[in-house]
Amino acid sequence: MKKLFQKLFNRETILYVIFGVLTTLVNFVVFWLMNRVIGEKLYLLSNVVAWVAAVLFAYVTNKIYVFESKSWSARTLLREIPSFFAARLFSFGIEELLLWLSDAVLHAGSTALVIGSLSVSGITVAKVVVSVITVILNYFFSKLFIFKKNDQ
Repeated sequence: MKKLFQKLFNRETILYVIFGVLTTLVNFVVFWLMNRVIGEKLYLLSNVVAWVAAVLFAYVTNKIYVFESKSWSARTLLREIPSFFAARLFSFGIEELLLWLSDAVLHAGSTALVIGSLSVSGITVAKVVVSVITVILNYFFSKLFIFKKNDQ
């Protein structure tokens, strides 16, 4: 049990969670701002813009702090960047699909969660749930395929 705890809660996973939270924050802030500017009816477009901002932030922080990929050589970057964006694009596709299903099947767009005087749209609640799935997928892609230690 102690070994499992140490394996799950090491420097890398703790930093991944911290930067994952910050990446998610970037994503949510941009998503919220876009919804304010263009309206919630265009939530999928808002999500695209939020995704681009978050992926740019995530690549830099994952490379430098989480997986400590020290090489900035053209060869390394030509492998890492397309792999990172491809993996994030895959998980983004899953995110978009799950958000769409949340609205089309569960009708999240026509519901709201009210906590005290705070009202949170159903789409935002769905985005929170979907984000947890996305963060887990992205960790495994980064750990197993993109920032592999033996390639550096």
